[in-house]
Amino acid sequence: MKKQFLTLFALLGFTAVIAQPEPFKPPSKEERLKQVTEKISKEITLTAVQKTKLEAAYSEFFEGMEKLRAKEGKPAAPPPPPPVNREAAKKLSAVRDAKIKTVLSETQFRKYAAMEKSLRPPGPVNKEGKPMPPPAPKQ
Repeated sequence: MKKQFLTLFALLGFTAVIAQPEPFKPPSKEERLKQVTEKISKEITLTAVQKTKLEAAYSEFFEGMEKLRAKEGKPAAPPPPPPVNREAAKKLSAVRDAKIKTVLSETQFRKYAAMEKSLRPPGPVNKEGKPMPPPAPKQ
């Protein structure tokens, strides 16, 4: 009986060790670019030229945000934390949107502006699933 109990305990322990999930790996810039492009393409009909220019604008934006997060020393774990330097992040977004505005027609850009918030990664949530308030600025 004792042997059976030890064998069962060892099997359960071994199974628990094997069943550990892999640590989360954030999506690469290419994966995020593909997700954004697909989502925008579903909502807005784009020409090949528009799609290429839109990808270029988002590629620059993602690179800029990665540099900003690296400068701040923030981990890349999901969801990406909001940048402490909001001014720099807003400038990157404004540059991206200005480039996209030159590519899209007025109607397309209105649709894009309406859906742009849904392209952002979700922010941190509390235990009830409600969004957490932004962190207090450091002094």
